[in-house]
Amino acid sequence: MTERGEQMFRRGLGSPMLFSVVYTVIASAIYFALGVVAGYALGLTPLVFVASAVMFALAAMTYVEGSSLHQDRGGSTVFARYAFNELWSFVAGWAVLLDYVILIAATAFSATNYLAAFWSPLGHGAVETVAVLGILAYVAVRNIRGFSTTRSSRIRILVVADIALQVALIGFGMALLFDAHAITSTIHLGSTPTVENLIVAFGIATVVSTGLESASGLSGEVEVSRAGLRRLVSASSLTVFVVYTGIAIVAISAQPVINGTTALSTTYKDAPVLGIAAAFKDAWLRDGAKYAIAAIAAITLIAASNSAMLGLSRLAYSLSTNRQIPSAVGRLHPTRFTPWVLIVLATVVAAALSLPHDLDMLLGLYAFGALLGLTIAHAAILRLRFSEPDAPRPYDIPFDLKVRGSSLPLPAVLGLVLSAAAWVSVLITHNEARWVGLGWMAFGLTLYVIYRRSTGKPVFQRVTVPREALLGEHLEAEYGSILVPVFGTALDDDIMQTAGRLAAEEDLEGAPGAGATIEAIWVFEVPMSLPIDARLPDAELKRARAALARAKAVGEEYEGVEVATATVRARRAGQAIVDEARRRGVQAIVLAAEEPSKIRGGTRLGGRAGMDAFVGEATKLVVSKAGCPVILTAPPVGDQAVSTSIRDEAPIAGDAV
Repeated sequence: MTERGEQMFRRGLGSPMLFSVVYTVIASAIYFALGVVAGYALGLTPLVFVASAVMFALAAMTYVEGSSLHQDRGGSTVFARYAFNELWSFVAGWAVLLDYVILIAATAFSATNYLAAFWSPLGHGAVETVAVLGILAYVAVRNIRGFSTTRSSRIRILVVADIALQVALIGFGMALLFDAHAITSTIHLGSTPTVENLIVAFGIATVVSTGLESASGLSGEVEVSRAGLRRLVSASSLTVFVVYTGIAIVAISAQPVINGTTALSTTYKDAPVLGIAAAFKDAWLRDGAKYAIAAIAAITLIAASNSAMLGLSRLAYSLSTNRQIPSAVGRLHPTRFTPWVLIVLATVVAAALSLPHDLDMLLGLYAFGALLGLTIAHAAILRLRFSEPDAPRPYDIPFDLKVRGSSLPLPAVLGLVLSAAAWVSVLITHNEARWVGLGWMAFGLTLYVIYRRSTGKPVFQRVTVPREALLGEHLEAEYGSILVPVFGTALDDDIMQTAGRLAAEEDLEGAPGAGATIEAIWVFEVPMSLPIDARLPDAELKRARAALARAKAVGEEYEGVEVATATVRARRAGQAIVDEARRRGVQAIVLAAEEPSKIRGGTRLGGRAGMDAFVGEATKLVVSKAGCPVILTAPPVGDQAVSTSIRDEAPIAGDAV
């Protein structure tokens, strides 16, 4: 990341928009999940929402650090790609994809039940089904048309109105309805509620985390400062805690547990917040609250459905361009550049899921994917602290613990433990989540492996295609990323030009602007006498930044080529280059063949241009161990540099550059 990476995102929208996307899901979760959660948690419903608020705060820190570190669309699937490999990236993406579809179905269905406050037929039967389908069609069309700044302005107005309504409900509810004894007297842990039901309720309450996935899908499209990132984490976490806890307390006071059940999970199950309005004694307050809740809840739920579809479309783009799902499924609209095929498919599946009119079933399935995605996200951030310790992080999770020369963020550790435990518990206690969820994952993994194998692509390594491939344009060549180590020598320009020409060849063989990505790295060789995280000399840091900035400038002179930069600490440069190539899943390495040491000597390699290149230990190690083509650019002989393509010590197809 260059100095521009000092900010999380680069252009367009800002932190208010990110907060708005997150908040629509926060608010909508109260509107449709409260009744189902109350049915399981009973008098402990407020405690469950407090726990979910804590989970959200931990997840918010993880998602913001991950999205600021790697500014790609996709959320947890991106974190897993850089931390582990492409298979784990797909697992995270496939789980979240299920959640998005469920969330779209649940919000559309619940919206009709709030609208029934104005016209009762909207809450049941054929009319309700038609209304749900109409909302889903509207959401699909809006997202095929794409996101706009006008739409973002409307969302911000809605957020302000909804926050005002929630605060008013909490204020009036605490003043007129709150009864601590009515809540606590019904709690008998082990029977009302049972431990099993409490676990299921907690899993369902994690629905709010999908808002973070949706917001992370805007990576690269918004501009947020370091301070803005910190405000985003604190504001969203505080909002979840206040709204979730306050509404839960008021709701269970308004409709207390009687004989082991509450009207929130029966009479008002599909529109639970209306149960608060129904408890007010004064007619003016009861009716006013009823219609205000119905109107704002319906609009917020539809906005949340839009946010979920927005996240799904960004995730679909990421999965498609990384060859995790077929390009035909991720096909982009020719003028709107949105993944219209997958949006249509998701709408059809969401419509089918909404037909049983069963929120309990929908949210039970949701808990499976949400907790699995959260677990992978936390694990990925922890792994990245060790694999990319020096990478610039515009936002880093606080409260670190030094472990083996790297910092271990304790909130991410706690989040990993809690989400993993909750996921396993849901598998044990919820039959539908277990069988349908595992079946969904098995189906997706089977398709992924078959698709990768049938197209001759590796299962664990990254393979990318340009956007033009998703527009249906013919591309004869595919190339992922090219790794280029730079060392601050005069040869850096030559190797970047070699990589730039190689990347630009994709432009010639494929569609315009379809070049590969060059990943330029600087390896700090740390002596064994020092800890791996030892403070580096300022002069060396300055030299590395200058070399990477120069490499980026040279590489991006070629049309359609993007250059990403990073620094790596290692004991041996050669092994570090091999490890980075494997971890990043690059398809080629362009390397400057350093001169052989006078002590150790070198290896003679036949040059494709008829010249000889002499290489030292680091180059020999890379050539012998790299699992991809290695293009060597030798030191100049006279006025000419030599480049040779090598794989496992033998030349591969391609002439000298």
